[in-house]
Amino acid sequence: MTTEAASITLTGRSGKRYTYQLFSLATTFKAAPGNYFFGKVAAGLVTVLYVGQTSDLDTRFDNHHKRGCAQRHGMTNIGAHLTPGGESVRLAEEADLIAAYNPPCNG
Repeated sequence: MTTEAASITLTGRSGKRYTYQLFSLATTFKAAPGNYFFGKVAAGLVTVLYVGQTSDLDTRFDNHHKRGCAQRHGMTNIGAHLTPGGESVRLAEEADLIAAYNPPCNG
């Protein structure tokens, strides 16, 4: 991953904390499994618009099915991190964060 902007910690409904790096929308990611979110950063606050997981961050954002929704809600950044441990770990993190933030584009 390149063009790293800042770190942010999101807390799931379970209380578990997840550290993400915030990236510009033009960032190119490496082919690796991870979790991500589309976010809106304004006045120092981050609004989570969509949470997802993928086996390949490099190709996940090409024509993403929820990108239009996130853009309509003012998306400014992508938050992402590598997630070792397989799909079940990524899915559990995704569900934990969706339960905590109820992102408008995950509906």
